[in-house]
Amino acid sequence: MTLEVFAHRVVGALQCNCYIVGDAAARKAIVIDPGDDADELAGAISGRGLEVTAIVATHAHFDHVLAASRLRELTGAPFLLHRGDLTLLDWVGTSARMWLGIEAGDPPEVDALTGDGEVLAAGAVELEVVHTPGHSPGSVSLVSGEALFSGDTLFAGSIGRSDLPGGDGAELLASIRARLLPLDDDLVVLPGHGPATTIERERRSNPFVGERSGPWSSA
Repeated sequence: MTLEVFAHRVVGALQCNCYIVGDAAARKAIVIDPGDDADELAGAISGRGLEVTAIVATHAHFDHVLAASRLRELTGAPFLLHRGDLTLLDWVGTSARMWLGIEAGDPPEVDALTGDGEVLAAGAVELEVVHTPGHSPGSVSLVSGEALFSGDTLFAGSIGRSDLPGGDGAELLASIRARLLPLDDDLVVLPGHGPATTIERERRSNPFVGERSGPWSSA
């Protein structure tokens, strides 16, 4: 079953990529990284007649979760997060004030915890959860046969920050090199910010983790 990207919206002041993806035939979808603009996302969902089976954040930084509570309320879908980022979720209000000077309200309630190797389904479409810590302790990437949703772990020509609370630079590099770059060359990478890329492109030329960045092994 081919994964359908029903909608891609760049949301919030920090320009987070939110993806609504799933099974076109079954009209079922998963919302990835609902960073803000809940009403716009809800309109994209209702306008396509979609049933949301899950709302998942690749990590708990505020710019990836601000719309989660509202979408959870509107769709009835559960909000999923990796256990490693539960502490960061409590920091959402503080960090939103620090970065943007806004009141974000209470953090979204987590209905279920994602774990490495877990499969999230929307109809016949499946996304595998791959734990890729480093940007945050509970950062995950989501992989299907057609796309990798890398959150703030891997970007086009770059990698995520590791200087925020819970970040670990060595762990971030290890996550990308061991868990993402060995994936299929033509797999499309859809990151949490910025343009799409491919695994082959990043393996070949990413200055931080690519083959030209120095010796490394996928083992």
